[in-house]
Amino acid sequence: MEKKIFEVSVIGASGYAGAELVRILLSHPNVHLAALSSVSYTGQSIADLYPSYREICEKTLVSEEEAVEKGDVVFASLPHGLSQEIALRCSEKGKLFIDLGADFRLENGETYTQWYGKDYIYPELHEKSVYGLSEIYREDIKKAKIIGNPGCYPTSVALALYPAIKNGLVKADDFIVDSKSGVTGAGKSLTQKTHFPECNEAFSPYSIGKHRHTPEIEQTLSHFAHSPVRITFVPHLLPVNRGIISTVYAEKNSGFGIEEIHGIYRKTYENERFVRVLPLGDVANLKNVKMSNFCDISLHEDIHTSKLIIVSAIDNMVKGAAGQAVQNMNIALGLDETAGINFVPPAI
Repeated sequence: MEKKIFEVSVIGASGYAGAELVRILLSHPNVHLAALSSVSYTGQSIADLYPSYREICEKTLVSEEEAVEKGDVVFASLPHGLSQEIALRCSEKGKLFIDLGADFRLENGETYTQWYGKDYIYPELHEKSVYGLSEIYREDIKKAKIIGNPGCYPTSVALALYPAIKNGLVKADDFIVDSKSGVTGAGKSLTQKTHFPECNEAFSPYSIGKHRHTPEIEQTLSHFAHSPVRITFVPHLLPVNRGIISTVYAEKNSGFGIEEIHGIYRKTYENERFVRVLPLGDVANLKNVKMSNFCDISLHEDIHTSKLIIVSAIDNMVKGAAGQAVQNMNIALGLDETAGINFVPPAI
């Protein structure tokens, strides 16, 4: 049988997540890279911006309009507020649209305005969109034409807590989430905190109690719990390029030992290629998921306080962004879910 090939465009290809999408899609067996777009670098070659693509991909960056026209599937990797018009054009043309930004992650328009300072200008598009947490909402993604790719921190936290909340292992009303991310999570634009002298040999929290991913995390956990969930979320900036470690503290419900909890986690994710529940005693480490679409989860117990401590590790550029976006594309198109993203993490 002839292999199906889809024409795929990437808008925002000059950013870190966009460039990662290009890297992944170039190796995808069912993809032809139709067009790459960048407002800031239109007319330049992607290889001029990222020399690692020389003699592999030297496509000229074109306009958003051309990218939409050429793609059966359109990815947008743009700052918040810039994807809704593109989604509308894709919807009108019957194309699959996957947004790596924040425009289609939140269900409530007022919440989006509160946290992002923008409005939902096409409410009907948001009613049709699906939240693309691949392992949890797979059946919805199969039918979607507009997919809001989750944020990197929300992916790490949701996968860490899903089995615990779903199975009533913890009190699902309040969680403490302590997360650390590599510098690429801040995007390509230079800021004071991502300037090399500021972040090298340094480690500190930021956006304490007010990070924009907070409502997205709470929205997803509330769906799991079927009741409102609140979190205390503190992200930190790690002086590394890639990776997220999230440590989640939850109060256990009585009657559950760590061995039983571990067994429930293993059962929940036993058929998920990209979620690895580590043996008891092991600790999730971002080194072991780097350059891959894996989420590693380790479970720990604080007997003194009856707390369950869950540690999850992902590569923020892959499972936290481009890799999960391609996973969602595979699901929506009926392809092998692992196509193009079945990377083995480097050993060293």
